[in-house]
Amino acid sequence: MLFAGFGGLLAFLLASAGVTFYMLARVRNDDQRFRQTFVERLGALERIRAQIYLSGTYVRDYLLSPDSGGADAQRARLASIEEESQEVLNHYAKGLEPGERDAFEALRNEIANYWNVLHTTFDWTPRQRNRLRFTFFYEQLVPRRTTMLQIADAIEGIHQRGLTRAEQRMTESADNLRISLLAMFGVALAGGLLLAVGAIALTLRLERENARARADLEDLSARLVRTQEEERRSLARELHDEVGQSLSAIMMEAGNAEFADNPHEMRERLRAIANMAEKTLSEVRDLALLLRPSMLDDFGLVPALNWQAREMGKRTGLNIAVEAGEDCDSLPEEHRTCIYRMAQEALNNAARHAAARSVRITVRAAGDRVLFTVRDDGAGFDKKVVRGLGLLGMEERVRSLGGRLKIESQPGRGTTISAELPLSETIATEAHAAADPHPVS
Repeated sequence: MLFAGFGGLLAFLLASAGVTFYMLARVRNDDQRFRQTFVERLGALERIRAQIYLSGTYVRDYLLSPDSGGADAQRARLASIEEESQEVLNHYAKGLEPGERDAFEALRNEIANYWNVLHTTFDWTPRQRNRLRFTFFYEQLVPRRTTMLQIADAIEGIHQRGLTRAEQRMTESADNLRISLLAMFGVALAGGLLLAVGAIALTLRLERENARARADLEDLSARLVRTQEEERRSLARELHDEVGQSLSAIMMEAGNAEFADNPHEMRERLRAIANMAEKTLSEVRDLALLLRPSMLDDFGLVPALNWQAREMGKRTGLNIAVEAGEDCDSLPEEHRTCIYRMAQEALNNAARHAAARSVRITVRAAGDRVLFTVRDDGAGFDKKVVRGLGLLGMEERVRSLGGRLKIESQPGRGTTISAELPLSETIATEAHAAADPHPVS
């Protein structure tokens, strides 16, 4: 969760930085484009003004020229200015704003009429130029030039207002960028706070679980120490009360036999010694089987489970059924010991605490794992309340083998203990071969 949270926060910050840089670049590009367009169009208007002023000068020189050679040179200059002005107008028309189109068309029409009027003077004779030049200059040329300049000024004013609108849009973009940055900062801050709160809550929960686990471990260690002491005390008591007393009796009988008066009494003493020795041997054997049954090592898991079921059934009256395949005898020693001890603990709990009538033990190998189940019909218990040493011991045994333990129990509905122990690939193959000694090739 921490990795996903911090990774998401970093990704969000990187995305926010990328969006910010993109918006800044767009604002800067828009500003440069607006200013460049304004400068280009302002330059175009200045060129149109200059051409109008220059054309008036050339027309004046043409009208005042005394010979035809000078008039032809002025006409050529006027034609060049006319061609250049058309190019400027066509270029200017490509970037028109909606509010400039009418004024620009008026300027274009006025310039076209201006050049048409000038074209009429190109066919005049020198005498006509001398006679009409002053009238044409003051009545036609100057008013039209003044009108064109006024239209150009109006277009410049419209263009200036367009620049003002562009600057307003730039200001709005900057404001939107600022709002977006504040929003992203707020979201990042809120995400960081949520992540911090979640991380703190998770850390506190893990700390509580760790403290609880540490307390459980300390309690388990203390209970294990107490259990070891109880087992040692019980073992010492058994050795003293049973074995020790039997050996003391044997020693006493041996001493009495030494002072026997006749062979019959000697035989009676020796027979008593033999009986006590046999009883002592049986007690030692029972004690050894209680600690660890030899048949678990000598014969395997299944016979040990069946013996345990018979002995427990004799002592407690439980109806115990064992279901286990032959492949379970080829399991590793630690797996056999774990399953046997869990079965032993489960049977003791069913007899002592659950007051069960019947118990079913199931062991089977399934591929690369061993499945173990003990189910009884006893009183059951509440898992949240009851946490005995036996159950903790089961969990530790299963966890040490990398397995999983599941306990299902409810008051009045019995108890089911299930364990899943993993097997290595080699062990699983051997177990399968042991279960099927004559495979079909």
